[in-house]
Amino acid sequence: MAEKTFGPDHPCMATSLNNLALVYQSQGKDTEADPRYKQCLEIWEKVFGSDHPNVTQSLNNLGDLYRIQGKYTEAEPLYNQALDIFKRALGPDHPYVAIVCENIEKCLKELGKEDEAVVYEEC
Repeated sequence: MAEKTFGPDHPCMATSLNNLALVYQSQGKDTEADPRYKQCLEIWEKVFGSDHPNVTQSLNNLGDLYRIQGKYTEAEPLYNQALDIFKRALGPDHPYVAIVCENIEKCLKELGKEDEAVVYEEC
């Protein structure tokens, strides 16, 4: 419905795709969630540029999906990219920075990189 109303590259479409992906992920339908997160990410980057906070939301959500699936090496760079953008756009003390730091910490621990994970405990 959002696509018909606003077009395929409208921010409302990206929001709808993100929300749909979250629902699919919560239902364990990861194969349905993955392409929606990616499509959402493409729209945000196209509409707002790659350094916008909305882009980081998609990067973080896609990272979460991969981390939960055990795809830690795929999740880690997404989290790092999200963290860099959030720090630049919102400042290092923003709550979203802390959320992404926690996600990176979890990911690194799963990769057996305990020493690297410690850095993110204090974000």
